[in-house]
Amino acid sequence: MSPGLHQLGSVSWQLALCLLFIFTIVYFSIWKGVKTSGKVVWVTATFPYLVLLVLLVRGATLPGAWRGVVFYLKPDWGKLLSTTVWIDAAAQIFFSLGPGFGVLLAFASYNPFHNNCYKDALLTSSVNCLTSFLSGFVIFTVLGYMAEMRKVGVETVAKDAGPSLLFIIYAEAIANMPAATFFAIIFFLMIIMLGLDSTFAGLEGVITAMLDEFPQLLSRRREWFVLSLVCVCYLGALSTLTYGGAFVVKLFEEYATGPAVITVVFLEVIAVSWFYGTSRFCADVHMMLGFSPGLFWRVCWVAICPIFLLFIIVSFLAFPPEVKLFDYVYPPWTTVLGYCIGVSSFICVPAYMVYHLLTAKGTFKQRLLKGITPVPSGPHSDITITHAV
Repeated sequence: MSPGLHQLGSVSWQLALCLLFIFTIVYFSIWKGVKTSGKVVWVTATFPYLVLLVLLVRGATLPGAWRGVVFYLKPDWGKLLSTTVWIDAAAQIFFSLGPGFGVLLAFASYNPFHNNCYKDALLTSSVNCLTSFLSGFVIFTVLGYMAEMRKVGVETVAKDAGPSLLFIIYAEAIANMPAATFFAIIFFLMIIMLGLDSTFAGLEGVITAMLDEFPQLLSRRREWFVLSLVCVCYLGALSTLTYGGAFVVKLFEEYATGPAVITVVFLEVIAVSWFYGTSRFCADVHMMLGFSPGLFWRVCWVAICPIFLLFIIVSFLAFPPEVKLFDYVYPPWTTVLGYCIGVSSFICVPAYMVYHLLTAKGTFKQRLLKGITPVPSGPHSDITITHAV
């Protein structure tokens, strides 16, 4: 009912009501802060692991499951020469771990000052990667089963990417299983809870930042501010609920998440490790944890991370992806629209840089040095800040 992005069609009222129900759950889960959302997350974060284990056991007992496992674990080393693979891998790890979104900063702000964030970072990263590895077995055992049913290769079944793999191929496989209704219910409940978790975190990042910036104005009006934010998000999501909403989601997936987040993290790394300085940063960590990060972490912050992130950004700009969904190939004007959507996520950073250079006093060199040189935040303060941060 929609030929493409140029004609999305009307909003599906069924989807609009479903999303309204979801955002209602989101609002009453986060309106009182992390005390309420923290309790909800005990369910929404642990239930998916239970479902993954159930689906893994079920998938492993299906005929042809071993074919999917072999396809999953057999590497194609030639893919490492493709920049698209590196961009997708970086986008996945950034999206699942959350750096650059402000979520980690928001949740960390509720921790005690001497909380061992070093241990938390290692634990979270390890659990994240192991979860992704486990999820691969859950997916590919079922894809092997589908390949066995269709009498085709696993690569033929797995070639469908994006929403079609999850909502068409995997859903079809579940429908053909014994006790299909039970597995379908727990599978889609898992998907809903994963979406709720992401929404909780994303909104909490915005809420915490605004409450910290305007405490006197918003702290006593948190419920109303959260309500207005949820309403804005709901209205913004209406374009994805049209008959051509899948085209909008695909556009956001390609441009609004991966490259934009990677750019934000690149700016953060440069600001902290180069302008603020790793020596000051390590001294801050030592004050909080009682020990300083090792040489490996310093080299990562100063050289490895910026170079790797810059390589991904340049590769994306030099070789923009050919966006395609089903049989619809996105026209050239959507590339410009996609870049505008992506840039909107971090345009405030270069905009403030220009503003500071224009309003600061002195020669251009003096203003530039002042913008990247840390200074004490107060006349009797040991805390150091920099405009770059």
